[in-house]
Amino acid sequence: MAAKATTRRRQLGAMMRKLRARKGITLEEAGRLVGVSKATISRYETQQGPVKWLVVEALCREYGASDAERQAVVALAKEAKQQNWWHSFADYLPESASLLLTLEDEAVREDHFACVYVPGLLQTRSYAEAVQHASEMRRPPEEIEQLVNLRIKRQAILSRPRPPHLWIVLDESVLRRVVGSRETMRAQLARLLEANEAPGITLQVLPFAKGAHSAAKGSFVILGGPEPSLDVVYVETHVGSLFMEKDEELDHYRLAFDYLRAQALDMAASSALIEAARREM
Repeated sequence: MAAKATTRRRQLGAMMRKLRARKGITLEEAGRLVGVSKATISRYETQQGPVKWLVVEALCREYGASDAERQAVVALAKEAKQQNWWHSFADYLPESASLLLTLEDEAVREDHFACVYVPGLLQTRSYAEAVQHASEMRRPPEEIEQLVNLRIKRQAILSRPRPPHLWIVLDESVLRRVVGSRETMRAQLARLLEANEAPGITLQVLPFAKGAHSAAKGSFVILGGPEPSLDVVYVETHVGSLFMEKDEELDHYRLAFDYLRAQALDMAASSALIEAARREM
């Protein structure tokens, strides 16, 4: 798929493939149910070429999709040709980043566990710049500026009429790690305190004193669709980004996040720890 093509088309393909697999039927059987060829079903699932939303809707009904699933998938089919709001940044983005932004644009909730950096949705501009400068990928100043602009613009989803609910568990190391300068960190920690007072945002800190925990291998995000079956897990690794949507993978990360929430401090105690870290900077 071309780098500048809409990533809604990719997400549509993934959803269609997942719904058919859940039904347990072959491409050929699915095609017969709605009067199209096996090749057409394959093309719909592999993100190649245009789609007809009426066929997508018929397939959803045959697959036994819920009303919420069907509405979400049909909406993607209708919007598959539309450019995303971040298309002007396409030259600077890998395909995995475009897919993440597409998923985030459609999400009704996001569950984050962060053990290195503050999640992008809550980063200040200075903090985001420092993160980019710390990358092992040496980029020219204009590219860094564009990536930071994208990150700040991305935060607009939190002020839209129906923003996703944001639940974040931060490892205490995120508060203690000086990213940029101490002034940058003081401003960033103040931003976290503001966020924990905002409606639709839940912020908890997992303190060092809790010891080993269920996500010791790294940060992750669960992007929640209108139905749990449409959830996707996003994980960044040292070799690239992973998107996981199998039921057993989702169950693993949901359980891990439940344990992390239970181990973390409540919101008031978390804010107190953030304020203490800010004063120490």
